[in-house]
Parts: sequence; structure tokens; C-alpha cells
Amino acid sequence: MSAETATSNVVYQGKIPARVKYSFAFGALGKDMIYGMIATFSMIYFTDIIKVAPAFIGTMFFVAKLWDAFNDLFMGMIVDNTRSRFGKFVPWLVIGTLINAFVFVIVFTDFHLTGVGLCVFASVAYVLWGMTYTIMDIPYWSIIPNLTSDPAERESVSVLPRVFASIGQSLIIAGFGVQIIKGLGGDYTGYHRFALIIAAAFIFTIGVCVINLPKKQTAGKTEKIHFKDIFSIIKQNDQLRWAVALILLYNVGIQLIMGVATYYFSYVCNNAGMLSAFMISASIAEVVGLLIFPKVTKNLSRKTAFLLACIFPAVGLILLLLVGIFCPTNIILTAISGVIVKTGTGLELGCATVFLADVVDYGECKIGTRNEGVVFSLQTLIVKFTAAFTALAIGYALKLTGYVPNEIQSLGTQNAIRLLMCIIPAVSMLLAYVVYRRKYKLSEGLMKKITAAISGHPEAIQDVDLNNL
Repeated sequence: MSAETATSNVVYQGKIPARVKYSFAFGALGKDMIYGMIATFSMIYFTDIIKVAPAFIGTMFFVAKLWDAFNDLFMGMIVDNTRSRFGKFVPWLVIGTLINAFVFVIVFTDFHLTGVGLCVFASVAYVLWGMTYTIMDIPYWSIIPNLTSDPAERESVSVLPRVFASIGQSLIIAGFGVQIIKGLGGDYTGYHRFALIIAAAFIFTIGVCVINLPKKQTAGKTEKIHFKDIFSIIKQNDQLRWAVALILLYNVGIQLIMGVATYYFSYVCNNAGMLSAFMISASIAEVVGLLIFPKVTKNLSRKTAFLLACIFPAVGLILLLLVGIFCPTNIILTAISGVIVKTGTGLELGCATVFLADVVDYGECKIGTRNEGVVFSLQTLIVKFTAAFTALAIGYALKLTGYVPNEIQSLGTQNAIRLLMCIIPAVSMLLAYVVYRRKYKLSEGLMKKITAAISGHPEAIQDVDLNNL
């Protein structure tokens, strides 16, 4: 069946042209450079460069992340309801990128405000940045299930943008951001110049992506949905609920690791410099995990890929815990633990994207509507929701155990940090696999029948009872 057939729900029934695949992935480079800059440097920029009170910034970030998380659902609905000659994704990619790049530069511009005016500026700029990033981010990831129904191609096109995203966020920004800012003049000048460069790179990479994307991504069902329908979609799509549950559990682990790492190496290992050994090796390993994901699924299975995604971090975190107790300044063992942990998270990034793409097809087959925007908005909602609450949990845990900044910590505080960094994430990720094995039923075999059915071969699904998976 051709891509132009009315019943087709994807643009390419088989292989995606390399030009489309790689230009789509290239867009994630600038997209996640801009996200990485906000995630890594916005708080220290606000507190140390333009002098916003730390307590205010901490509270504002928490409230903003919560609002931004639920705002994703609105954007998902808007994307699914969009009708245009360019499809429902490309218009929002263009609009969101241009507006977000402008707001991003404003965030890192000093207007020499003080007092209440400075707090209002920081709040408005940060919230607007999050909302405008959502305008672009939701349609970007929602494109994936509409490019192809071929399992191998879907895995490939799910992994490639994650690779570029990891390069942009983890390697360029987290790995070398401090050095780049210093090289561009340091202090405010360095931040502002770096922001301008990142904004330009963002527009360029998304521009390349948009130019090469097919402008009409899907010919699937086009019923408009309302906000109340979002909850009906979630209620009817049982596999969406379980996919969200396992991604939520996994992200709790990831957010705790990233949020506690600085404290762990500073106050448990008593060597803040060990953070670089852990993070740089971990960032490279995450890219490796993404690159090997298609090979693992091809030679083994998706089930095995997700099993490894859950076991590797647990093993790496236990190793890190033992290193922190017996040889806390051992760079090699610390780097190895980072490699093991992040190879697993790389595999999980590939798995999660494929799971959600499959859930879109399953939802169309079961409830008759294709809701890419809503499904993928739930993924970003999860990431932001867990980021907000794990940050709050870390703060309260440190306070309750007597944490004192820039001092040698008590044994109770050190043990709390160990628990937050190593034990809870490992348990949470293993629980994600339990949910996957017991509740997530979209196997490769079932998905072949589902994709055949929604592509115009309904007889392919007659022997499958979707209501009793």
C-alpha cells in the first residue's frame, strides 16, 4: 500500500529516506542544547549572575515545572486538532522554535532590574520559556509514529534523535558548557553570548529538520478532541496507562541520580571533581546505549532491551555505592559505574520512544482515534513532573537529616544521600521492569497485526481481543 493511500496512517510503509531520517534527528541537537542550557545553567545564572534570591528561585522553579508539566496536555490536544496544508506537526515546530529561541535569549539578558522587578522578570521569562518550548517539543516527538510502521525503521528513527539530543545536552552543554562560557568572556558576557550562539544553532537545526520533513505526516482519523477527551483517551487506552507507569518509575530513578550526584560526590566521596569523571563517561555511554538499541532489539528482543535497561543501572549504582564506601576517590571505578548506569538509560530512551509510538497505533486500533500529541505530551509531562517532585523530595530529605552546606556532613546525612543516589533509583528502575512484564502487552507479534489492521487490513486483527490483553 502506498503512502498516499487514504487508509494509511504513516508516510512511509517501509524504509524512511535517509535524508528525512537524519535531518529529523539533527533537529534534536539544537533542541536539546537549548534545553540543556536551561536545565544546567539557568539556576546558577539567576542566583549568581543577576542576583535573584535562591529561595525565591527554588520555589519559582518548582511551581513553573508543575505548571509546564500539565501545560503539555493542552499542547498535545492542540497538535491533534491542527488541520493545515503542512500537516499538524510542522507549523508548530516552526512557530515554537522561533518564539522559544527569542524568549531563551531574553532569559539570559540582564536588564539591570532589582527587587520585585527582578523576581517578576525571572518568573515571567522562565515560565514563558517552558511554555514556548512545549509548543515545539510536543509536535517534534509526535512525528515519530507517523513516519513509518516498520518495526526496525521505527526503532531507528526513535533512537537517532535521542543520540543527537544526548550530544547536545549531555556532551556539549553539561560536559563543556563551563569552559565555553569562560571562553566567551565569562560571567554575564559569557552566558549571554553562549545563549545567542545556542539560539542560532537551534533555529538552524530545526530549520534543516522542517525543510526535509514530509509536510503531511498522516492520513489517519481527524476527529477533533476537547480537553475532557484527554482523560477519556487515557482511560480507554490501557496500554498507554501502563507505558506511562513504567516510564514514570524509571524517570524517578533518573531524576534522583541527576539531582543528587553533586551532593554525592561532594559530601559522600568528598571530591566534587569526581562528578566530571562520572558525568562525562556516563554521557558517552548513554549515546552508546542508544546506538546499540536497534541491534539489541534485532538480535534479541525489545523485552531483553528493556530488561538490560533496568538491570544495568541497578548494577552500576550498587558498584557506585561500594566505591563510595571503600574507595571514594577511585576515578576509574567511578567512571565504570557511570558507564554501566548510562548504557542502561540509553537503552531505556530507545525503548520508551518505541513503546509510546506503538501505543499510538494501539489506540487507533482500539478506540478509533489517533492521538500522537496527547500520547507524547504525557512523556514530557512525566519528565517535568518527576523533576519537580524529586527536587522537592531531595530538599526535604537533606533538611530532615541535618544537611549543612559547605560543611562535613553527619553520617545520617551521608547515608540519606547514598539512599537517594543509589538505592531508591535502583529499586524504582527494577519496579519499572516488573510493570513492563506484568502489564505491558504490546509485543512485536501483536504490533505487526495492529499496524496491518490500521493500514487497511482489518482482517489481521480479528483473532486478537484487544479488550482482554
